[in-house]
Amino acid sequence: MTESFKKEIVQRIIKNLLDIQLLKLIQTQPMWGYKIKKQVETNFEVKLRHGALYPLLNALEAKGFLASQKQQQGGRIRKVYNITNKGKEYVEAYDSVLKEQIQNKT
Repeated sequence: MTESFKKEIVQRIIKNLLDIQLLKLIQTQPMWGYKIKKQVETNFEVKLRHGALYPLLNALEAKGFLASQKQQQGGRIRKVYNITNKGKEYVEAYDSVLKEQIQNKT
């Protein structure tokens, strides 16, 4: 597989399954919106607009996959997101389904 194919596939996965990728990212450590945006852009080379990120974070929180709390850091108040047990279960279910799909080659 060439690097360009790999990069294209990773970008397609990130764009199409952004909710899962955000949960996986936040699972590594609690984060606030701007840090999430920068991590996605750095790790996956995908530009993430605020207009796409914050509604998705709000939706994940409404589903109970994320919980947030306001924290003061460096003189600023930030909304820091943590993954919930329900969010962890969702990520585990995704990983399980993906493994099944890969193993069930046709």
